Amino acid sequence: MTDASAPTGDAPDPAARQSFLDLLHAQRVWDTELPAFDPDTAPPTPLGLFLAWFAEAVAAGQAEPHTMTLATADADGLPDVRTLMLHDADERGWHFATHSGSAKGRQLAARPYAALGFYWPAQGRQVRVRGPVTACSTAESAADLRARSTGALASALVGRQSEILDSTAALDRASDAAWERARAEPDAEVATWTRYVVEPREAEFFQGDARRRHVRLRYRRTADVRTGAGAWERELLWP
Repeated sequence: MTDASAPTGDAPDPAARQSFLDLLHAQRVWDTELPAFDPDTAPPTPLGLFLAWFAEAVAAGQAEPHTMTLATADADGLPDVRTLMLHDADERGWHFATHSGSAKGRQLAARPYAALGFYWPAQGRQVRVRGPVTACSTAESAADLRARSTGALASALVGRQSEILDSTAALDRASDAAWERARAEPDAEVATWTRYVVEPREAEFFQGDARRRHVRLRYRRTADVRTGAGAWERELLWP
């Protein structure tokens, strides 16, 4: 019988743990002057504010402002999360792309709902978006792939995302062949490549404050009982 009180193989030795804690507690956030945000001046829709904040993040020198986290749920309803790139944001929603047979593709097929998260520490800002997910047409997905770099096409041609990899040598061989094909056939099609759109039902904009009086503005989609069209309701949240 295993002694429940015995240390596991994953437990670091006390010195290593203390070293980690010292490093962790020494970290600081928002070591810069943060911008002010008056929610009363925010546009009526989350898309307008997102586009403005994205441009300001780029101007502030934020590294990779187009990267975001995507959260989905697996077959057991458990959360899963990863980082990927934003491909567009328009009146339909926030766009990204992946293989339909990947882990996230399969999860979205079973549970077509997702959450997105953007973090722009250069300005102490976060944006969160939640809503149903729709797969775009085959034509739009193909156009998405053609608009990307040769390296992105090569990666898509390799395929088999999230499958078990037997060896790095197998990846090297598949990648070399994919790069060769991507250079020779820049319009090569990848049947599983799919563009998705997260239709926002809720979007939150977080502006950090050095005194921890953070501003949180949430947009929620509501139905207009007279017209049946959607409308946006705005509300402030306690930090």
